[in-house]
Amino acid sequence: MNESQPSLDDLALFLDLAAAGSLAETARRRSMPLPTLSRRMTKLEQMTGRALFLRGRAGYALSGDGRALAAELHDLPELRQRVTAWMQTDHGPVAVRITAGFWTAHHLAMRLAPDRAGRWLPAFVASNAPLDLAGREADIGIRNRPPTSARLARQRLRRIDYVVYASDPAVTGYVALPAGPGLAASQRWLHDTCGDRIVTTATDPRLCLDLALAGFGQVVLPTFAGDATAGLTRMSPPIAPLSHDEWLVSHHASRHDPPIRAALNAIADALCPD
Repeated sequence: MNESQPSLDDLALFLDLAAAGSLAETARRRSMPLPTLSRRMTKLEQMTGRALFLRGRAGYALSGDGRALAAELHDLPELRQRVTAWMQTDHGPVAVRITAGFWTAHHLAMRLAPDRAGRWLPAFVASNAPLDLAGREADIGIRNRPPTSARLARQRLRRIDYVVYASDPAVTGYVALPAGPGLAASQRWLHDTCGDRIVTTATDPRLCLDLALAGFGQVVLPTFAGDATAGLTRMSPPIAPLSHDEWLVSHHASRHDPPIRAALNAIADALCPD
């Protein structure tokens, strides 16, 4: 027996031919060239390693093996109908994987609204270490630099600035994430330039903000997050080395898929409402 497996289409053709008993009649019903049908049935026999037909002037009669195969396939038409019905069923919104830094993801989650057309749902993958969008590790990325891969599409969103914030001008020292690999650029800058003034740390950016609100130290935040937090005051002008453009990035081949396109439009509207 050939190691290749017969396709469902070829097996359905076999059942049609078994029912009609005529190659010409089956080809007519299927709107298929007669040589094509004959070739596919010969290939089916080669794949199964069995003589399925008794060919003669009267037409194509089933051999013993042919009848046995037809018996095994008796529910194939119903199976194909169920598969077709399943494919035509609305399976609900598609989960669109979005990768972004912590504060961008937090900011976006508060501003996105459910898609009224039910095309997509956000599935956040907050990550400061960029996932491989070209390799489809995520569907959409929000990045601090434009992509270099030709397989990725990009859209500039807005300018991002970072500022030092505190709950009171009298507060000194900084709250930061612990030093180590995988830090966001703002945290690396804080450790590199103000490391001797870090008074306490927390393992989560939100905890750093909470400690700053409680008065334990100052915190470096993007202005879209810091300005929106009641109880914080700007303590510095924008930190020039941290300012950057924000980019909306997606795979070039999938950006026109309806769920991805709807998500891209919604994200752009949420982050750049003006």
